[in-house]
Amino acid sequence: MAVRLEMHVAGRIEDYALIGDMQTAALVCRDGTVDWLCLPRFDSHAVFAGLLGTEEHGFWRMGPAHPAHAEPPAADRRRYRGDSLILESEWDTPRGTVRVTDFMPPRDGAPQVIRIVEGVSGRVPMRSALRMRFSYGRITPWVHKVDGRTVAVAGPDSVWLDTETETYGKDLTTYSDFTVSPGERIAFTISWQPSHHRPPALPEPEAALEATGEFWREWVEHCTYHGPYREAVIRSLITLKALTYAPTGGIVAAPTTSLPEEIGGVRNWDYRYTWLRDAAITLSSLLRTGYREEALAWREWLLRAVAGDPENLQIMYGIAGERELGEAELDWLPGYENSGPVRVGNGAAHQLQLDVYGEVTEALHLAHMTGLARNDYASLLQLRLIQYLEKHWSEPDEGIWEVRGPRRHFVHSKVMAWVAVDRTIKLIESGDADGPLERWRQLRDDIHRDVCEKGYDPERNTFTQSYGSQELDASLLLIPQMGFLPPDDKRVIGTIEAIQRELSTEDGFILRYPTAGGEAGLDGLAGDEGAFLACSFWMADDLAMIGRVDEARKLFERLLALRNDLGLLAEEWDSRLQRQVGNFPQAFSHVPLIDTALRLTASGAYGG
Repeated sequence: MAVRLEMHVAGRIEDYALIGDMQTAALVCRDGTVDWLCLPRFDSHAVFAGLLGTEEHGFWRMGPAHPAHAEPPAADRRRYRGDSLILESEWDTPRGTVRVTDFMPPRDGAPQVIRIVEGVSGRVPMRSALRMRFSYGRITPWVHKVDGRTVAVAGPDSVWLDTETETYGKDLTTYSDFTVSPGERIAFTISWQPSHHRPPALPEPEAALEATGEFWREWVEHCTYHGPYREAVIRSLITLKALTYAPTGGIVAAPTTSLPEEIGGVRNWDYRYTWLRDAAITLSSLLRTGYREEALAWREWLLRAVAGDPENLQIMYGIAGERELGEAELDWLPGYENSGPVRVGNGAAHQLQLDVYGEVTEALHLAHMTGLARNDYASLLQLRLIQYLEKHWSEPDEGIWEVRGPRRHFVHSKVMAWVAVDRTIKLIESGDADGPLERWRQLRDDIHRDVCEKGYDPERNTFTQSYGSQELDASLLLIPQMGFLPPDDKRVIGTIEAIQRELSTEDGFILRYPTAGGEAGLDGLAGDEGAFLACSFWMADDLAMIGRVDEARKLFERLLALRNDLGLLAEEWDSRLQRQVGNFPQAFSHVPLIDTALRLTASGAYGG
């Protein structure tokens, strides 16, 4: 049968599955193609960058052989094996059924991607097509054989392919054509190694599969949530664990860069770093579901990252605490569905975002309240952060959404500054720290009064995005959740209802703030974006808090329905195109999913 050699088009964002080893991650499309993989770390250069370009930029397809000039067939079924990150994809073909199991074993040596092909019924012709391109698709490596193993080398990197089947090279791609019968299992493994090191050890795919399954079974057993949304919560927790960089405890916002917030638009950012905000809210979700070890590791990461310089707190760091994350554009990549530019690094790293002080302090407070072992430096850090805020809380900043326009007095930033002071006062009142209690109580009152006087529009009965503005902002939904005002305050209810009126899409999901289409808007960027999923979960939380629990539950369950078939969410939802957009999978979507599930479960607001 004639086969098509190398054509492949990236799938929709929701077509992808995540596999990972808690140091990096790969995205696997429905047709069996790995389109994204950075080695050896989340933030390393991609070996497969087809997701942001074409098949010329690297991919690894594993699936049934298919006729020439036909698209590779999508799997008929796929699932994660139980509560794990082991992906199983099955194809029904005219000649039988075949299963491919994809996973990355938690790392003990070289990072590996293992793909095991298993015959289920009949005799199915299969093909592996492996095109490695280093440096985000720019560099074609030297591919050759060493002691029967295939190795690709370019500069400091080498990737080794091990399989029992015959391989051959054609069109700068490594192929293997083979047939599987019922019960037959054929494994393929790629392993990364510095090119100047000895070859990595020969893989043991079946033993690695068993160990990976056991790792996830043991990890999931620690979850303390047993409510009606357990399936969604567990999948979100596994995703958050997969986004944790095990050697340091840092947590990436997403494993991808430049997946667009608007198809064809320019809102494309690199999320392979640790945002203090995202990591702090992730920590809170992990703590409330029983994962103290991860919380402790993140707190230690924070203390190392900020060490010696808390007054210059960055909003994000590298996964090992790196401070320099310079932004650049990769002009040889056309971008996902031609959504350019493709960016690596993130220029927002040195923005002033005062809300981060609140999120970090809230996370440290929750760790303290849940009995995480005391760390004196964590308490000292908290005090020093408030000393900084005491001098700077009244300044304008770039805010939670990292606007690329002028700084403003964002209401959410002021509210979170209040949170930072409030939680530190509680720490001092508990006797676990010393500080100027009365002075900081006065500071807390001053910030509260300032927000209520300058950030509230009494005519419309709503808080606004920034002082003196007319625009709304979904971050205002956090006002009752942070305890700044009680849920039954008329200003809180008015704000919730105003956001529902003015920032809801036609299908009822929530935008972050108004955008200006083709012109530069409030955030300094042209174009629009999808509904921000975290904001939609916040709305469900708020509705539950003000007693509209049925409405909250219905919104939450509609949000759950946006997940792909594997339970994964990107950053946003495009209501016009009815598809996920933004980097994927996104911690900032899965964390509020967990939080809302916990709140609705506690309130009894669920069906069945």
